[in-house]
Amino acid sequence: MAVLLETTLGDLVIDLYTEERPRACLNFLKLCKVKYYNYCLIHNVQRDFIIQTGDPMGTGRGGESIFCQLYGDQARFFEAEKVPRIKHKKKGTVSMVNNGNDQHGSQFLITTGENLDYLDGVHTVFGEVTEGMDVLKTINETFVDKDFIPYQDIRINHTVILDDPFEDPPGLSVPDRSPEPTKEQLDSGRIGADEEIDDMKGRTADEIEEVQAEKEAKTRAILLEMVGDLPDADIKPPENVLFVCKLNPVTTDEDLEIIFSRFGPIKSCEVIRDWKTGESLCYAFIEFEKEEDCEKAYFKMDNVLIDDRRIHVDFSQSVAKIKWRGKGGRYTKDDFKDYEKERDKSSKLALKEKVKPKQDTKYDLVLDEDIEESQTSQSHLAKKQKKKKHCHSEDEEDDKKTKKSKDSDRKHEGERCRERMKSEKKDRHRSRSRSQERDYTYSKQRDKYKEDFRVRDWDKKARRSRSPKKSKDKERSKYR
Repeated sequence: MAVLLETTLGDLVIDLYTEERPRACLNFLKLCKVKYYNYCLIHNVQRDFIIQTGDPMGTGRGGESIFCQLYGDQARFFEAEKVPRIKHKKKGTVSMVNNGNDQHGSQFLITTGENLDYLDGVHTVFGEVTEGMDVLKTINETFVDKDFIPYQDIRINHTVILDDPFEDPPGLSVPDRSPEPTKEQLDSGRIGADEEIDDMKGRTADEIEEVQAEKEAKTRAILLEMVGDLPDADIKPPENVLFVCKLNPVTTDEDLEIIFSRFGPIKSCEVIRDWKTGESLCYAFIEFEKEEDCEKAYFKMDNVLIDDRRIHVDFSQSVAKIKWRGKGGRYTKDDFKDYEKERDKSSKLALKEKVKPKQDTKYDLVLDEDIEESQTSQSHLAKKQKKKKHCHSEDEEDDKKTKKSKDSDRKHEGERCRERMKSEKKDRHRSRSRSQERDYTYSKQRDKYKEDFRVRDWDKKARRSRSPKKSKDKERSKYR
């Protein structure tokens, strides 16, 4: 139970689930047998999602089932088979397309992605691709427009039934051979399936090299744009700027400006120098006001001797001076400078009273009296606000004065404490010196007193030793 589809890009073999989806498989097999799918366009290619075909008109809105040929227009579509449930889990799953009313006609799709759960229950799975996955991959990678229609036609040329388990229903007319395609079928308005796309056909070798060089330059420009070094890949350098190289290091900006000014007025003339040493790098850029003057200078000044050097002149390819908005294209350096200036400014904060209250979404009836009352209340509020501001400013001035007085008092108290500490230290030193003097004088007096006492005792002892008899006589006289 398989069918071979011969496409313009290769062959696909589809195995059918005849037991699980008998009605859908019968419809598909008999349509292939009557050559209904011959020259059908693959009209919808969504990368890594689906490939859709089966409409002879190639629009995605046509197609009819085999039962329409047997039973008339009332049987153009047939009901979907939902049991048993088969999911879109792997690549190459083949399903009948739902027409929006859970009915199917002739259109079918082939999945090019895995685990497409959102297709389950909508489109009826009736087979899978078993051979030709490389062909399926090439179809998946084809170039399409915004509506997912391929730029070059991809068609089903022929269908071959490899195995058919179903008997032909009565009234089915099978053609003897494949019918010839009509002009309407082949004229899709796109590149034909058999046409060869060769841009280099009929061109010389030099033209081919030029085209290739342009393509390479374009790819480099796109890469620089993606990195952020170019504002746009299609940007062109200015045509009024000359590039002058092979200069003598002695040559200055003024010299070049004087030499080239004979061709016309010059906007700027700059010799590029090293940013560290300031020495000339021997090349310069000269910008003219008019393009005609620039062309004259280009033809006249190439290979001219300036300061014992033969210079080379060419049109500038630099876009360094073009103003652009950097990577992402949002801001320039000037924008960042303005932002920094605004950030440095002091922020002006609004008072709560100035903030407008949120308005209600409901609309109330407003009378003239209410308007007058609101105006008077607003005037009173404005006067109160002025008074509050005046009081607030006076309070701030008083606070500042009190703060200043407190700071001065604290300074004076600190100075006084320091002076007290110094005086106390001096008094302590003086008291110590006085106590030492007193102790010294006291010790001297005590020594003198001891010496005098010793001298007196010695004199008394000496007197007693000299007259011992007299003293005894006196004592005796006392007791008589």
